[in-house]
Amino acid sequence: MSDTPYIFDVSGAANFEQLVIQNSFHKPVLVDFWAEWCAPCKALMPLLAQIAEGYQGELLLAKVDCDAEQDIVARFGIRSLPTVVLFKDGQPVDGFAGAQPESAIRAMLQPHVAEPPAPQADLLQDAQALFADGRIGEAENLIKQLLVEDNENAAALILYARCLAERGELGEAETLLDAVKGDEHKQALAGARAQLTFLRQAADLPEVASLKSRLAQNGEDDEAAYQLAIQQLARQQYEAALDALLKLFVRNRGYADGVAHKSLLQVFDLLGNDHPLVTTYRRKLYQAIY
Repeated sequence: MSDTPYIFDVSGAANFEQLVIQNSFHKPVLVDFWAEWCAPCKALMPLLAQIAEGYQGELLLAKVDCDAEQDIVARFGIRSLPTVVLFKDGQPVDGFAGAQPESAIRAMLQPHVAEPPAPQADLLQDAQALFADGRIGEAENLIKQLLVEDNENAAALILYARCLAERGELGEAETLLDAVKGDEHKQALAGARAQLTFLRQAADLPEVASLKSRLAQNGEDDEAAYQLAIQQLARQQYEAALDALLKLFVRNRGYADGVAHKSLLQVFDLLGNDHPLVTTYRRKLYQAIY
């Protein structure tokens, strides 16, 4: 017997009637006709189990040992093994004989079974990719789906806060971040807080065009250089901002109590250690210091 309620053995005609025929009026039931001596059956069985478990109850898998259940075999005219039959509303509606690849099995199931829900990890990864691509609204929609199922998922809460921040909901974003506890997501939390800091600072700074005009007149205007970098960070123009902050640090590392250095470290937190820009600019910062 399987450890999951979605997969079970069938023994006897009455048991088949209850577990397969009756169940199929509520959920599609995939019936695996197999035998101990059949090597392809044993190769196929774990694949069917994996597929059934992935549907999380939207598909049931019944296993029939053909050596022990001759009456059931005769009833459905099973002539070769393995044979797999899909039952729906009390009737066989599809199936196949012989071992099949996963893609073929899923294609057979698709018209009859609702697609399994995406795992939370996949939803989170998809949302993170959308956010990184600047598709904030789409990322937020995915995160909301995930939080309906698990409203204490710290990684999801942090990303949701970042989506809110990008929409200008800075207070609500900060409230969410304050609710995240523990050190497991310490770096992601620091990055989100850095994002909030940059967005808040940018809101009180001169317009980008004005800052660029000042720098065009005086390339060593440290204040304008720093403020433009913050505006660029608020617009996710990370490479330009990192370059400007590094140049400011090299030119005047003491400016505003070393704010260029502090900001560079905040951007590293914001992007994460694996980001290629962080790898590049962390090395450049190290060279500038030493």
